[in-house]
Amino acid sequence: MNKNKGIHFEVSERKILLRIFDIISVLLSLYLVGIIFQFNYFNISKTNFYWTIVLGVYLSFIGSVFEMYNLQISSNQQQVIKSIILTSSITVLLYLLTPIYTPRLPSNRLQILIFYIAISLALFIWRMLYVRFFASNRFSKKVILICDKEQLKELVNGLESADPHYRVLGFVNSDSANIHTSDNLKIKQIDINNLENFVKNNSISEIVIASQKTDGITVNLYNQLIHLLENGFIIREYTQVYENLAQRIPMQYVSRDFYRFFPFSRSNQNHFYLIVVRFFEIIFSIIGLLFALIFLPFIVAGNLIGNRGKLIYTQERVGKNGKVFRIVKFRTMVKNAEKAGAVFATTNDSRVTPFGKILRKSRMDELPQFINILKGEMAVIGPRPERPIFVDEIAEVMPFYETRHVIKPGLTGWAQVNYSYGETIDDSLIKLQYDLYYIKHRSIFLDINIIFKTLGTVLLYKGQ
Repeated sequence: MNKNKGIHFEVSERKILLRIFDIISVLLSLYLVGIIFQFNYFNISKTNFYWTIVLGVYLSFIGSVFEMYNLQISSNQQQVIKSIILTSSITVLLYLLTPIYTPRLPSNRLQILIFYIAISLALFIWRMLYVRFFASNRFSKKVILICDKEQLKELVNGLESADPHYRVLGFVNSDSANIHTSDNLKIKQIDINNLENFVKNNSISEIVIASQKTDGITVNLYNQLIHLLENGFIIREYTQVYENLAQRIPMQYVSRDFYRFFPFSRSNQNHFYLIVVRFFEIIFSIIGLLFALIFLPFIVAGNLIGNRGKLIYTQERVGKNGKVFRIVKFRTMVKNAEKAGAVFATTNDSRVTPFGKILRKSRMDELPQFINILKGEMAVIGPRPERPIFVDEIAEVMPFYETRHVIKPGLTGWAQVNYSYGETIDDSLIKLQYDLYYIKHRSIFLDINIIFKTLGTVLLYKGQ
């Protein structure tokens, strides 16, 4: 068995670690404050143990909304401070506003300030320790790639951008037609005969096979991989690793037999799941339309001043099984925005009106789409519906693009909460990878995750 592998944390382990120690640090801080100061608002005891449970649930829920468990943000000191302030502020506010499940509001308002400072300071100290120690290179996962040399840069960037703690130390060139080394390579090229020694001497945790040319997997290389496997080293295939890390399907490395090998989620045919989802879609749609009515006077006034045109507009979009329907939205662009022909919307699009930018940033322009959801043309969660002209254009370049249409399009989706606005064909490819990941792994838990991330997008005013 291999005993030389370095200590590292998987993505799921890091997220669990963050959640557990967020709660532990906050409870420990409140306990110490209760001992040192005359702090009576929150006491941890057997008679009111449910107070701690409620606080832990609130903290975990609000933290998810404000991206406290996004590893890229958690590893960045400046970004995580912003998340800490928002999470602690909203958690304290929500905790104070639910006195049925939480302590009664104290008569001494200084207790509230102490409560807020104790939570904020606990999160700050723990998260700074995480950035300083647990997010450092000492806990990185060290791997080597077996791949074709011309694909090395793209493969490495794909893995390391998906997980900031994933480090590719070397690679074995599996392209027998291109065996010459290059001085420009930043990743060390490993000689096949030296593979085992390199793995053992560098505390390698995992070997990732990304070669698309089978002739490069020689008998010698194959035997060494088997020997490493027998000695406890993990060997995985690139698409599997990438999918787990990036939570999207690497379409550029999937063969044209995609439809034969793509395991669609069983939830797509699970009648109980579909009935439950449909029930909540109707509930969400009614609530969403009530919100639209509440904000309608403001939207009408803003439209009259900032848009000066029709408030509502409809547009053809492609739905489930390729059926075309008309989507309903609040108008955000100038009149005759496409007089020169249909084009992708872009970030800071000059056709978007000043008031339209407010509607887009807050996602309020999409409130009328709850009508489409009630009619059954859309779902709350799913791939965003695209226009027929763009579907035809993109499908010519991406043979698997229309796979998105096996389920209903959604108001929000996995691609929307993980990637910026799609402005080009390349952007559409990346969003397709996220959409296919959702179709493959569709479940209640993934739906809840998307809802949390969507709330974060709305509250942080990150719509586009």
